[in-house]
Amino acid sequence: MIAVKNLSKHFGQVKAVDDISFGVNEGENMILLGTSGCGKTTTLKMINRLIEPTKGEISVNGKSVYEQSPEVLRRGIGYVLQNNGLFPHYTVAENMAIVPQLLGWDKSRIAERINELTGKLHLQPEQLAVYPDQLSGGQQQRVGLARALMADPPVLLMDEPFGALDPVTRFKIRREFKELDELKRKTIIMVTHDVQEAFEMGDRICLMDQGRIVQTGTLAQLLFKPANSFVQEFLKEQRLQLEFKAVTVMDLWDTLPDDLSTSATGLINPNFTVWEALEVLTGRPQKTASVAHPGNGQSKTLTFEGLMAAFYHYQITEAK
Repeated sequence: MIAVKNLSKHFGQVKAVDDISFGVNEGENMILLGTSGCGKTTTLKMINRLIEPTKGEISVNGKSVYEQSPEVLRRGIGYVLQNNGLFPHYTVAENMAIVPQLLGWDKSRIAERINELTGKLHLQPEQLAVYPDQLSGGQQQRVGLARALMADPPVLLMDEPFGALDPVTRFKIRREFKELDELKRKTIIMVTHDVQEAFEMGDRICLMDQGRIVQTGTLAQLLFKPANSFVQEFLKEQRLQLEFKAVTVMDLWDTLPDDLSTSATGLINPNFTVWEALEVLTGRPQKTASVAHPGNGQSKTLTFEGLMAAFYHYQITEAK
């Protein structure tokens, strides 16, 4: 869906982005991860031409971004900013309606879409008539996402979307956004410097440093097959927790115990990460649950001890 080839951006002698290439598959959430100044936001802004590259090629859905004007390009790409970017003199409803109005939607269609997203993003109908500064930070971020989603664009760019929120609000909204059906149908590139956020939200991660890509891969690839010492050091402090979030129950299937206990209640999604499965198990009085293989229907009993044993076996195997 998105292809970036030999992309560079120079500001005088400074190479903010230095000859990078990567692709994002349809329906995938790619995370641009790195410290401040590594070039991730500059890369994001070049995709919708908020910044023009020094050289390189960018295509969205097989079409070069240079084949249309920046204004037309941006109407087909949702964009979410760290500080929401809402117009302070527009009401919430007016902010949400901006792109559909530019696209020529009629009022009834705009109103219907506003009502749909208001419900999905847990906003209250009475909030549509207020101004952004009358909302909390979390509510403003929801409005910012709603505005980006209004015209149902196939591609969504998100620049540190939760960075301005306090830790409690950020955790809650991050979880809500992850489960939002609207986002599951999008191809997303999200910028963050938060490692935990990257591992919770992303399908793949593009780790950058000093304008270049150090490694692109799945969460497990970065953890268990790091490209170099920079990747190892970058993830070192939070490694164990990240491994819990990178490995799924299905990854451990062959080493999970085969027994199925009649006392096991409730089902765990086999695509849950180990972290998510542990949350479910520790919240149950019996500390057990069943899990079914999506391919052959075989069921197994999941216990805390059995899950951890399978996880440690996976760690040892992948580290070889």
